[in-house]
Amino acid sequence: MMESKLFIDGQWVNGGPLLEVKNKYNGKIIGALPTARREDVDMAIAAAEQGRERMANLPAYKRAEILGRAAALIRERADELAKTIAAEAGKAMKFARAEVDRAQSTFTIASEEAKRMHGETIPLDAVPAGDGYFGFWTRRPVGVIAAISPFNFPLNLVAHKVAPALASGNSLVLKPASTTPLAALKLCEILEEAGLPAGAINLVVGSGSTVGEWLITDPRIEKITFTGSPEIGRHILSVAGIKKVTLELGNASPVIVAPDADLDFVAKRCALGAFYNSGQVCISVQRIYSQKQVYEAFTEKFVAASNAMVVGDPLDERVDVGPMIDSKEVDRVESWVNEARTNGASLLTGGKRDGTVYSPTVLTGVNDQMKVISEEVFGPVASVISCDDFEESLLQANNSKFGLQVGVFTKDIDSVFKAVKHLNFGGVIINDTPSFRADHMPYGGNRQSGLGREGVRFAMEDMTNIQMVAIRLNNA
Repeated sequence: MMESKLFIDGQWVNGGPLLEVKNKYNGKIIGALPTARREDVDMAIAAAEQGRERMANLPAYKRAEILGRAAALIRERADELAKTIAAEAGKAMKFARAEVDRAQSTFTIASEEAKRMHGETIPLDAVPAGDGYFGFWTRRPVGVIAAISPFNFPLNLVAHKVAPALASGNSLVLKPASTTPLAALKLCEILEEAGLPAGAINLVVGSGSTVGEWLITDPRIEKITFTGSPEIGRHILSVAGIKKVTLELGNASPVIVAPDADLDFVAKRCALGAFYNSGQVCISVQRIYSQKQVYEAFTEKFVAASNAMVVGDPLDERVDVGPMIDSKEVDRVESWVNEARTNGASLLTGGKRDGTVYSPTVLTGVNDQMKVISEEVFGPVASVISCDDFEESLLQANNSKFGLQVGVFTKDIDSVFKAVKHLNFGGVIINDTPSFRADHMPYGGNRQSGLGREGVRFAMEDMTNIQMVAIRLNNA
């Protein structure tokens, strides 16, 4: 069992009552660390205030060197980190390893972007009032950032908040999910070894109702970056006050399948996109709109691909689908599936549970009043819906309060551009599922899916303020 402490001002310190972290498959305790009390959070924010000066004054090349060393250390500790993710999050090892690889890429990208942050000159004499002035703008770090991360990517979604914040010269107070804090703790160890100045990152652990609330309402916090539910996102906006906020709030991810698509390929990609990490992914495949010409053939292939997913212990290298994060989430998903079936949906496969494991589940005969369609399932459940034509598929995909990412499978270029024009999503993924993400691309949603964008360069823009400089020329 791993025992550790909070990380504040470059020191490992004690806090309040111990939080036990469990293996999500077998329930065994794998770690423990203290929860943060109010005084611990105050100390962390005060340390970050000191750290902000150190980071703001650190030359770009030094920030780049630290981030580059962190990327190398992530690579060195890849096996350890992957096993930690698999155990504390229940993520299959093959996907835990992929997450570690992505986290390394995220820090590598951040080390490069740290040297590219710049402003521009602006011709002030483009208007009469600016005649005789020289102008330019630059980017300055916002200061102290509160980073609140979710359980489903306990390393790489932390990396997407931490790496760009440090690259742009900020300091942070990091609150990882209480169910999966161990990977974040190991990342703090890595950053300490990489030479990050004291106070630049501070780790506190505890519930959102206490530690999270203390962070988001503290006036010393100048930006909040949060990944989680729309309900919590709305609460943050209501109490945070005047500060910058980035919210990534999920999706009910649709996929459109046109008749000209390679159905074997699409079925396998959709099964992977729907069920990896037990569907606990913001861009997990949830709603599949297949045109009626290929609906039956696609549905048959999708069910077969779903049944081929190996379910079990995530530490087993053969496994594709492990447990959900806790039994309450399994209860919720099970109740949503039962609600759909009671109201006329058909269960084609799955719908079974074994402890915290819920088997890959495929539904048909659903409608947009059912929670499995209208809300984010965040579990291993996908539904297949028949549509008359491509235009109806676009309408149905758009018929959602969410707008994070959407997948469209077609070989027709006119259909591609029609989809790009009409789909109201932050990302339109052609010939792959909405689960696709490259760590340097802009990533974020429209509508109730959030505010702002992640992806290192784009996160850095949200983590800096533009400072305008206008110089009156004496000899003009």
